[in-house]
Amino acid sequence: MPSLNTVDQPSDEIRIGVSRCLMGEHVRYDGGHKRSAFVTETLAPFVRYIPVCPEVEMGMSTPREAIRLMRGEDGPRLIGLKTETDYTSDMREFAKVRAEELRNLDLHGYILKKDSPSCGLYRVRVYGTGGAPSRDGRGSFASALADSIPDLPMEEEGRLNDPALRENFIECVFAYQRLKAMFSGTWRTGDLVAFHTAEKFLLLAHDTKTYAELGRLVAGAKGTARKGVARDYRSLFMRALARPATTRKHTNVLQHMAGHLKKLLDADSKAELHQVIEDFRLGLVPLVVPVTLFRHFVRLHDVPYLANQTYLSPHPKELMLRNHV
Repeated sequence: MPSLNTVDQPSDEIRIGVSRCLMGEHVRYDGGHKRSAFVTETLAPFVRYIPVCPEVEMGMSTPREAIRLMRGEDGPRLIGLKTETDYTSDMREFAKVRAEELRNLDLHGYILKKDSPSCGLYRVRVYGTGGAPSRDGRGSFASALADSIPDLPMEEEGRLNDPALRENFIECVFAYQRLKAMFSGTWRTGDLVAFHTAEKFLLLAHDTKTYAELGRLVAGAKGTARKGVARDYRSLFMRALARPATTRKHTNVLQHMAGHLKKLLDADSKAELHQVIEDFRLGLVPLVVPVTLFRHFVRLHDVPYLANQTYLSPHPKELMLRNHV
């Protein structure tokens, strides 16, 4: 029976780009840092970081004048707060080149500094000629990165304080690693079928509609250009996982998996499993509780189909991402 712990000791290195200030490096405009404990302590043992500071790498000093996004005719401009120096062209040129370099490093994810006019991913302040700034911008470097590697899991460190968003991002990172590994080198249609089968319940917990689209793509893969199949599957796969899983969808997945055990469990074990699923649905226990019970029953009764499902072990258990209610 396949192992249920395939991600506890990843065979391939996971590479994550990260804003250098989050690593505790003194690269901020004021000479400070924004060290993230999650980045440097919790996640660090499982990944290799590629630290980047766009401002420093494009030649700006530390400390330096603060910069902000100003609304312009051709999009937000990157302007010095005191000198009103326009850094837009320099940043765009740097960002285009650096993003391409990062794409070639085969990253599996990226963690960015929130609110930064260069690295902020969501709701960055964009200033106009007067009045309060709007919160509808994206940092200049983050924008170039998203354009260069559209399927790459990206998140801000501030949002990683939310347990659900944190779990979703890390789930996407490890899934992206598996996906890239599957499509690396020579692959056959059968390999794609096996991969899709193993990811079934994980995908269903996120986006049932896109899972169905992926199924149709896999069914028609034979005889279709491999490059196009890989491109389309990768895009749909990551789009599905980008939608955070919900309690309702997790419950449906757990009930579906329970159906594969109904002929193997005795009455007491069935009742225990269904009670634990119901407790999860009601918010009385975290997801790790029913998943742990499933893992026990799958081992006990040797159920290869469920043992091969990444849903039961999508990321290292030491991260405790499924321990929140």
